[in-house]
Amino acid sequence: MTQPLPIAVLISGGGTTLRNLISRRAAGELPVEIRLVLSSNPDARGLVYAAEAGIPTRVVEQTSCATPEAFRDAVFGPCREAGARTVVMGGFLKHVPIPPDFENRVVNIHPALIPAFCGRGMYGHRVHQAVLDYGAKISGCTVHFVDQVYDHGPIILQRVVPVLDDDTADSLAARVFAAECEALPEALRLIAAGRVTVEGRRVRVANAQ
Repeated sequence: MTQPLPIAVLISGGGTTLRNLISRRAAGELPVEIRLVLSSNPDARGLVYAAEAGIPTRVVEQTSCATPEAFRDAVFGPCREAGARTVVMGGFLKHVPIPPDFENRVVNIHPALIPAFCGRGMYGHRVHQAVLDYGAKISGCTVHFVDQVYDHGPIILQRVVPVLDDDTADSLAARVFAAECEALPEALRLIAAGRVTVEGRRVRVANAQ
């Protein structure tokens, strides 16, 4: 059996990604131990999901930090204290510098196929509307390691979904989120199993033993 991977989850809003991870963990489908949920927003719905699951929470508002480095320390200090080996950005909408000891240890899921429809300001329904406005025929989601640039770090895995002729941003978002609910747990299972290594920008996934 894979040992549970100690993780912290960073959120800013509704917490739907967090709720999926909690549900998968409870069902025995995800070998993680969520040791901390940290929110940039004191009113985030995800804090309620964490409390209901008995997970410790912390709120760190970016406006309370004088510098990007202070915000970095306020976010990652509690993750270290909790013993998190991997930090998951589950709808965390604030840019935070990644400290050296967390390089290739912070995972994000983006609701499009990076490098398309990504970067600063591209989140939530903005992404899906941009896909529709462009006339793309496919979209999907990307799980990647986080570096110092928005939606830029090495890609762990991607999942593709079709864009239908009658799609709205809402309907496309729902289809992409269904793919996210499978993709992020799969990436975390690979990390927990020690099968993921990073070589430059390439992520290598070793075969299961």
